Amino acid sequence: MPVHIVAHPIAQDSLAVLRLNTTNAADFRRNAARLTMALAVEATKTLPMQNISVETVLGKAPARRIDDEIVVVPVLRAGLSMLDPILTLLPTARVGYIGLERDEQTAIASSYYSKLPDQITCAHVLVVDPMLATGGSAIAALNLLSGLGVSHTLLLSIVAS
Repeated sequence: MPVHIVAHPIAQDSLAVLRLNTTNAADFRRNAARLTMALAVEATKTLPMQNISVETVLGKAPARRIDDEIVVVPVLRAGLSMLDPILTLLPTARVGYIGLERDEQTAIASSYYSKLPDQITCAHVLVVDPMLATGGSAIAALNLLSGLGVSHTLLLSIVAS
């Protein structure tokens, strides 16, 4: 999976606030949400679109709508912080959950919980996990989804160290 660094000014500004050692909790949450939205906009820019016609006050007009099922899968618990900002942008997205814990001796992540929507294999799945350290949890989540036949996955993560 190729890595894409979001260079948008809003993303960079929010990341700077997250990295600042004097940032208070309220500013951290606000900027984490802002950064998550920037990541989600970038991650969804290639979604398939459907051409439709809408009725406006002036008559019919062409329009475009997202033409695919989207599922957001936060890796518990840290990924929950990214869920609401993404659902603000994608209010019709379905939500699933993957719980992972890391063995302290081996540093290998294993699943302790998985609740995913039906027919997830046909969807575009956004896995969200803001704390990327070794990447073990993210890899385990992606492998779990791949094992279920999910072929369209993107990982959204915030590296603020």
